Amino acid sequence: MLKLRIITAIISLVILLAVLFVVPAMVAEIIIFIVPLVGAWEWSGFLGFKSNNMRYGYVFVIAALMAFTTSVLGEYSSQVLQVACVWWSVAFIWTFFFPTAIPVMFRWICGALVLVPLFVALFELYALSSQFLLLALIIVWAADMGAYFAGTYFGRVKLAPSISPGKTWEGVFGGLAMVVPLAFVWAHYADREILVILPFCLAVGALSVVGDLTVSMFKRTAGVKDSGKLFPGHGGVLDRVDSIAAAAPLFALGITCLGLL
Repeated sequence: MLKLRIITAIISLVILLAVLFVVPAMVAEIIIFIVPLVGAWEWSGFLGFKSNNMRYGYVFVIAALMAFTTSVLGEYSSQVLQVACVWWSVAFIWTFFFPTAIPVMFRWICGALVLVPLFVALFELYALSSQFLLLALIIVWAADMGAYFAGTYFGRVKLAPSISPGKTWEGVFGGLAMVVPLAFVWAHYADREILVILPFCLAVGALSVVGDLTVSMFKRTAGVKDSGKLFPGHGGVLDRVDSIAAAAPLFALGITCLGLL
């Protein structure tokens, strides 16, 4: 299984780098638009729909909201990102009270709160610089890999057993430890204050854990292990972007508000 995960990760990374640095900008923007829509299809599986037509309807709703945020609310994108940060703060508190009943309509709304700001953040970061978007992803990946290996070898204290029994506090701290050298490298090469960069990167890494746990709550409620099967060994799109969905809005908001461009 680990070998399959590594092969899938390498292939995915090559495709991602091609999207960010090789293909024309219009093609990259289309792909950035499509990724949350695939996530919306997978999220519709959490809603108990009886037909694919209803699932397509949910994807259409998310697509309309994404288009609305870029065409009508484009100048207010920072407010959309602020709403996302509030949502993820609420989701963090929510994880302490799970299991809780989640009405279907609320699952609809939560899907929009996860996917629409994800699109806005990815779109904004790509518009600023492909390097910034890649940096945001690297921070999340570092936190995820550090958590995986630290949790595997040192994990003892469960983080949220009712949501994700495999995650541990040792894994969380191991993931954050992996983020620290990235912060120092960024601060050095960008000539920025490490006292600003380090806590910012740690906050992004920590919030990525909240994204993972939150999506896992909805998967638990729907009674599914993975959101899909698009990535062999990894699951679906939501399984790959859950952490990014929480971290990217904070990263996009932070680099503009903190003057880190």
